[in-house]
Amino acid sequence: MDPELLGWPLDGPTLRLDHERFSYAGKFVMSNTGKAVIREGDDIVAAAAFNEDRTDDGALWIRYITARNDRRGEGLGPHLAEFVAERASERGYERVRIAVNNPFAFEALYKAGFGYTGETTGIAELVLERPGDRSGERYRAGLTEFRGRENLSDAERAFLADAEAPPETL
Repeated sequence: MDPELLGWPLDGPTLRLDHERFSYAGKFVMSNTGKAVIREGDDIVAAAAFNEDRTDDGALWIRYITARNDRRGEGLGPHLAEFVAERASERGYERVRIAVNNPFAFEALYKAGFGYTGETTGIAELVLERPGDRSGERYRAGLTEFRGRENLSDAERAFLADAEAPPETL
């Protein structure tokens, strides 16, 4: 299953995903973001939407990554993020950023070569960047951000209780 680039933001690609099978499905209908997918046969199993940073010409933001609900946990998201980052680099972008709102996505993006910047967005998402600081100290700082949250699920609490060292890259 090789990732496929459907187009860059100016190309205006759109993608209709089943909202019952994909989180954020409605975000992929918009034509102002680039899109990349992973297919299995004719079926899309993961998708990413991305666009340029309005304040930094050298940066691209991955806005959404989603894997089909029955395929979560298979590493499709980090594989797709790595693919988008590599295509962005080939296109001349110096950095690729993404903001994550849960520790599972945080770890997955570390696997794809991203590092925590120490920044958060206005909606309490942690900003990761590739290339970025992938040190153990920086990784643990991100974990600490998540551990301080009150609205964690039991699965997130269990994950954070065991997490300490950055994961290996893909």
